[in-house]
Amino acid sequence: MHLKSLKISFFILLFAATTQAQELYMPRNIKNAYEKGTRSRDGKPGKNYWQNEGKYDISLQVDANSKLISGTETIRYSNNSRDTLKSVVIRFVNNIHKPEAPRSGTVSKDFLSSGLKLTVLKVDGMAIKVDSEGWETVTEVKLPKPLLPGSINTFEMTWSYPLSKQSGREGQINNTTFFAAYAYPRISVYDDYNGWDRVAHTDRTEFYNDFNDYKLRVKAPKNYVVWATGDLLNPDEVLSPMAAKRYKASLISDQVLHIADANEMKKGLVTAQNAWNNWKFEALHICDVTFSLSSTYVWDAASVEVDTKTGRRSSVHAAYDASAKDFSHAVKWGQEALAWFSNNWPGVPYPFSKMTAFQGYADMEYPMMVNDSSTPDLEFSQFVLNHEIAHTYFPFYMGTNETRYAFMDEGWATTLEYLIGIYQLGKDRAAENYKNFRVKKWIYDPSTEQDQPIISMSTQVSGPGYGNNAYGKPSLAYLALKDMLGDDLFAKALKTYMERWNGKHPIPWDFFFAMNEGSGQDLNWFWNNWFFSNNYIDLAIEKVTIKGNDYTLLLKNTGGFAVPFDLEVTYKDGETALIHQTPIVWKNSGQQASINLKLGDSVQSIVLDTGIFMDANPKDNSWK
Repeated sequence: MHLKSLKISFFILLFAATTQAQELYMPRNIKNAYEKGTRSRDGKPGKNYWQNEGKYDISLQVDANSKLISGTETIRYSNNSRDTLKSVVIRFVNNIHKPEAPRSGTVSKDFLSSGLKLTVLKVDGMAIKVDSEGWETVTEVKLPKPLLPGSINTFEMTWSYPLSKQSGREGQINNTTFFAAYAYPRISVYDDYNGWDRVAHTDRTEFYNDFNDYKLRVKAPKNYVVWATGDLLNPDEVLSPMAAKRYKASLISDQVLHIADANEMKKGLVTAQNAWNNWKFEALHICDVTFSLSSTYVWDAASVEVDTKTGRRSSVHAAYDASAKDFSHAVKWGQEALAWFSNNWPGVPYPFSKMTAFQGYADMEYPMMVNDSSTPDLEFSQFVLNHEIAHTYFPFYMGTNETRYAFMDEGWATTLEYLIGIYQLGKDRAAENYKNFRVKKWIYDPSTEQDQPIISMSTQVSGPGYGNNAYGKPSLAYLALKDMLGDDLFAKALKTYMERWNGKHPIPWDFFFAMNEGSGQDLNWFWNNWFFSNNYIDLAIEKVTIKGNDYTLLLKNTGGFAVPFDLEVTYKDGETALIHQTPIVWKNSGQQASINLKLGDSVQSIVLDTGIFMDANPKDNSWK
């Protein structure tokens, strides 16, 4: 080959590589979804987008003595896909308690149970013979006749399962109090990029569900109060006149009302005095329903305006043991969180009619409910409550796939927990908490081979690798982008994504493309830098060149992440100046940046401060 041809070939290859670097890697199944038009590179659902849905009518009964939950349900399932479905995948999360279930960690004997006992399964009236003893958390069942595209088919099930003695995300809290999450068999998600969701629940990664309509009836013994996802439809039937009056008043009250105190619960003055009460709830277009019950917990409630344009209010409840010192503040904290999230970040009115904080052990979110531990540290208790309530938006409002892409919800809840923390505690305290709780474990983790790209499927990383990718790293990415775009443009881009995809099933590429569109910028260089790399944070002041009052700083980005930073200049007379740089300085070269400053001739030192973006090696961040 001639030298001239070699130079031309090299230039073409270099140009192609540079262009390719600004594209985002897509697995073949994801690329296929965009090619089929179910998703679009402009960040919108594609012209051929679809998602399946169900109408669930569930009746459950709780035996407080045997700790057995039994139920029946009818599901009107709409196959909105273009596919003929010859089988259905049924998910029952609580089979995680079976001794033989695969789990991400060890458990005690009290965690184990026999799991689901399914006695009836019918499709359009046709019985299907099944043996649920061998079922896992997901099980594929062959259908007697296929579900045709566009068809609506009726599933009927009857089942029972025992509440585990040890409570995790659900189970027995104590002998009189139970948290019953994932209490019903559900049809797993069938989507446009993976087909049936067959990923088993192993107790680490979380959940992925369709948006469904729910009618929920819980048959509970006398003197047991039931709290659940959805609106309570029959307060006058299940509550005493005194409690019903207080409950209704709380729906429009800014002040916290005590619907039931410990003495009233003990004396049986709170529920209707039937042997059994049937509590009825309804929730529409939501991805799950959860309930809890207790004959001893106290009950507080109030409400808060969440939409200033319409005046819409949401009710806030707390159910807890009277000895808990933190939960007596839970309604006030909940009111504050709902109002702040609605009006600040993400700046979308709280989308549901209620929120209940329930004292348990999970520190876990559910639609319209959180199950949190009680702690003597009020600041930490509020911190946890903020985080779990923030999950209302991500994943519940947005319908993301937590199982595969935990950073799409945990990363945002971590970001929102930090932003509301600034409001509640001040910037310095919030930043210190964020660094201690979210960043240090990652940046100083000696087992760095576990540090994989954020885009890695959450099911394929474990230990610190899972936690880092789900919480701290993506949150830092979102905050870095906020710093680079500025609050107004970042809010515009985020709302573009949320408006286009709420109530649907966005995947990471939908988020990336929607943020590009909303910001009016090609941010692929940023997504590649943060989500598709093995980068970390390590900056250095490599060289300082001085010509009169002009200072040129050559900064080295050893770690690679595009992070913001401050240059703190100290003069000989003790005066200081702070010069901020956004991540945009790393756009052209991720490895080096040259910063030109006009500083004067009496500079004593320059320190590169990355703030919450903690540097793995801060020793080379200063110049004298």
